[in-house]
Amino acid sequence: MQTTRRRVLFSLLAIGSCPMSAAVADDAYPNRPIRMIVPYAPGGSTDFVARILAQRLSEKLGQQVFVVNKPGAATMIGLDLVAKSPPDGYTIGIANIALGANPSMFTQLPFDPQKDLVPVSLTVTLPLVLAVNSSFPAKSVRELIALAKAKPGALNYGSAGNGSATHLGSELFKYMTGTDIINIPYNGGGPAIMALIGGQVSMVLSSIPAALPFIKSGQLVALGVSGSKRNPALPDVPTIAEAGVAGFEVSEWQGIVVAKGTPRAIVDRLNKAIVSTITAQEFRDQVATGVGGEVVGSTPEELAKHIADELARWPKVIKAAGIKAQ
Repeated sequence: MQTTRRRVLFSLLAIGSCPMSAAVADDAYPNRPIRMIVPYAPGGSTDFVARILAQRLSEKLGQQVFVVNKPGAATMIGLDLVAKSPPDGYTIGIANIALGANPSMFTQLPFDPQKDLVPVSLTVTLPLVLAVNSSFPAKSVRELIALAKAKPGALNYGSAGNGSATHLGSELFKYMTGTDIINIPYNGGGPAIMALIGGQVSMVLSSIPAALPFIKSGQLVALGVSGSKRNPALPDVPTIAEAGVAGFEVSEWQGIVVAKGTPRAIVDRLNKAIVSTITAQEFRDQVATGVGGEVVGSTPEELAKHIADELARWPKVIKAAGIKAQ
């Protein structure tokens, strides 16, 4: 009798540890709240998009998705938390342009961007606009390049800080045009725009919403947008590639990632919910109006390729610029 009981017990243990039990757990996902880690302080474009995404995902998944802000170390504090969380889909994180740049800026990372994070979906891209003060002598990208080459080191640009999209994008512009323009870092994009309006800097590669009111008022002049196509908010402004820098394209981007080891069934469930949420017209309109962003929506494999491309593109630019983490 005792032998029979043992056999039954071992059989039950075996059933509990087999892949079927994991499949049942995956099928039940999600059955409790999900935290979304935003690696920045509240406010700003990343936090804005995350909060409207969290609200709509809560409705889609039937469980609360709540935002947790974990700023610091160029997004690494927040994303390290994601990388080291249980691989169960209940902690998801926002990755952005810093994920591709950080390995070239820091001598040591607390996690591997490709090995320790699993891509879920690319969500939005946020093109930038290259703007100058209305009194600045150059009124086109070509004129700006000519002026910068005629006066190496005489021009400067305002950025939102070390390693930001405005910083990296401006250094890419310098790299591709062979110009010497000095970075003046500010504590955010807003102060950089104010410095441009005040004439303290020559140019700013800014988020579109931050610069748009001043472009419309005539205080700033938009020379080009940084995306692959013209932006609906500035339909008459050419892309920087169109305006004279062939192949130039850079945008702030945001994507959802989870911890290594998260079951593919959970990744697919999240991906389906995210893509369905962000491609809805109301979400598109909120992102376009709020931060000048463009909705993407991708497969996990497409986001993985995007991250790989970003990791490959920034080392030469960062090395040429001598950018170091601060």
